[in-house]
Amino acid sequence: MKQLHCAVIVLIIISLCSGCALFGKNKEFQPFDVSALNNIASGKSTATDITALFGAPTEVVKMSNGNAYIYKRSISKGTGIWLVLISFGNFERQHDQIVFFFNDRDILTHYGKSLNAEKASYGFPF
Repeated sequence: MKQLHCAVIVLIIISLCSGCALFGKNKEFQPFDVSALNNIASGKSTATDITALFGAPTEVVKMSNGNAYIYKRSISKGTGIWLVLISFGNFERQHDQIVFFFNDRDILTHYGKSLNAEKASYGFPF
């Protein structure tokens, strides 16, 4: 009888510790061609030049003295462990963003960038 109890306990422990692990990354991420920024100049480049280099903006913001074209990209990475009774997960998203500011004649006045998407990393889920 004692052996039966031990066998049941061992089977319960094994079933509780069984599970699966998961690693994931979004596949829609297309990084910016940062070298294209060398082809633009404040006071000379136009909105048409920017869209030729970077495509359609993610968002256009109307301002009182012109427009801002916002380009966003993000990358997400995640890990997870699923056990029978408990699950652990880790998810991280980092962004790349470039914002171009144009005057009322669609001439580039300045731009700003934040390139952090490559910093996204997989991590332990606990």
